[in-house]
Parts: sequence; C-alpha cells; structure tokens
Amino acid sequence: MRVGVLTGGGDCPGLNAVIRGIVRKGVQEYGYDFVGFRDGWRGPLEGDTVRLDIPAVRGILPRGGTVLGSSRTNPLKVDGGIRRIKDNLAKQEVEALIAIGGEDTLGVAARMSDEYGLPCVGVPKTIDNDLSATDYTFGFDTAVGIATEAIDRLHTTAESHMRVLVVEVMGRHAGWIALHSGLAGGANVILIPEQRFDVDQVCGWVTSRFRASYAPIVVVAEGAMPKDGEMVLKDESLDSFGHVRLSGVGEWLAKEIEKRTVKEARTTVLGHVQRGGTPSAFDRWLATRFGLHAIDAVRDGDFGRMVALRGTDIVRVPISEATAKLKTVDPKLYNEATVFFG
Repeated sequence: MRVGVLTGGGDCPGLNAVIRGIVRKGVQEYGYDFVGFRDGWRGPLEGDTVRLDIPAVRGILPRGGTVLGSSRTNPLKVDGGIRRIKDNLAKQEVEALIAIGGEDTLGVAARMSDEYGLPCVGVPKTIDNDLSATDYTFGFDTAVGIATEAIDRLHTTAESHMRVLVVEVMGRHAGWIALHSGLAGGANVILIPEQRFDVDQVCGWVTSRFRASYAPIVVVAEGAMPKDGEMVLKDESLDSFGHVRLSGVGEWLAKEIEKRTVKEARTTVLGHVQRGGTPSAFDRWLATRFGLHAIDAVRDGDFGRMVALRGTDIVRVPISEATAKLKTVDPKLYNEATVFFG
C-alpha cells in the first residue's frame, strides 16, 4: 500500500514527530510505501510530492515546523479541486491519505471522506487546543511553555519600571493558551475570547495591583473582545477559509489602560514565536503516539476517523465530530483564575 501524508494550516511544534511515527511504523511493521504532499492541501491539488522513507524522517523528531511545508489552501474553493485531487492520488497510486491539521484542514478531510469517498485518516494539530473530541492537541504544550517563559521574563522588567505590561497571545476563538500561560506565569489579569471584558474592570484590577506596590501583567488572547466593542483586526483580508487576520487587541488595550489609569503601559505581542522552535517533551510524546495510531487506522481501513487523546488512551473518533464545533474554555475553569486578578 502507498500512503500519502500532508500537514495543513498553521505550522506547529510536533508535526515532524507525527510524520516520523507514521513512516517508521508503516515501513517497519506493515511494509507500506509513503509519499508526502507539499504545503497542505495544495500538494494533492497540484500533485506536488516528496518521497517519505526512513532516511527522510531520520533526525526530524526535535525539529519544529514541518518538513512537508504547510499552507491554508482550501481545495473545496478551487474549481474542479476534488477531481484534481482524485486524479493526482490515482497517478501517485495513493490508496490512503493521512491529513494532519486543525479545524480547517480536518474539515476538508471530513468532507473528502464523507462526501467524496476519499480514504482519509485525521491527526489533530493546533496550538490553540480547540479541537473537540480530544483532550489535548500537540503543539499546545509548547506554545504554553513559550508564553509562560515570556511572562516570567516580563515580570522583572515591569517591576523595574512600575509599568503595565500587556501580553498578547494567540487564540482566535478559544483562550486556552491565555488561561494556561497566564495562570502559570502569575498574570494579574487574563482575558479570553469566551468572556467579553469590561475595560473599566480591567483598569480597576490594574490600579489595585499598583496599590500593592506591584506592576501588573495583563495576558490577552488575540480574539478577546471588550463588552462594548468588536474584535480588533490586523486588516480586513480573508484567507481561503474565510478567516480574518487578528492582532491588535493588546496594543488597543494598553492605550485604554494608559488613558484611564495614567499609568505607563506597554505591549508585547508573542505572535509566531509561540509556533516556532523545538517541541516540548510532552508534544513529542503525544505527536509520536498520534502518528503510530494513525497508521494503525489506515491498516484497519478505519477511514473518516481521527485519532484523539482521551485520558492516556489514543482512541478514534469521526473526523466530522471533531470539527463540528470548537472546544472552548469552560466558564468554571476561567472563574478559578479570577481569584488572582487584581
């Protein structure tokens, strides 16, 4: 059997570990042949491939990013896209496809499998940890670790100048990174997309912190919104999945805090730093296990399914179930953190 592999959407620490797990077990135990498709769904759409064998995956375990490249290509928006993918898979003699990605990449895989009969297996990837049906996605732990280290470093410079530091982290619709890193880093305010915030209340927490002779750290997810406003956008352009570019809420909030409290406020936007670099030990472990179980699903002919973490077990769930809705922060979890606000 020849199996195709692609990585789509935003890059993420741990992608190479998945590829390695798939290829190592697939070649050594099942005798499969592998082909990698370049740049997400663009690869099968245009027939752009690279060979995947054991020498090709040697040494990639600790590397960030993806050796296959990635993109936000949506073949469902391309005229004749489905036909072109089927033709290219046939030309390459690919009998099964493993799609590694988040909501958008796996959403395409679900439709490919359910509506067009393509034999797909999904692997959940997103630093946002917002995919339903899995306890964790790989990449999240690394992103939280990077954000936490940044917050730790910012505490000392904030206190040296007694100024407010606003830290903007990723999180379009879900505040998992903000919540975990903010709590781990001792932030004084954490703002997430699931809970609209009151700017006056944020300023009250900031002022309270100053009264205790400490400089406040405010962690805000890029998708967080004020009660009386809208999402702050970088620009109005859309990608092929209809997403706007976010970033700017941190800068906007810092200006509001400075204006209302008359305290100096600065912004640090972590941005793609959260995606880059070597994956954490947990993400390497999880990504490797996902890869091993994904190739098992191919062997079993269990297509239209995604591997997922439940407790310490790897299970299989319908891809359509995992992409039907986002996994957002439970209000109870957020309320636990509010004891440290102010």
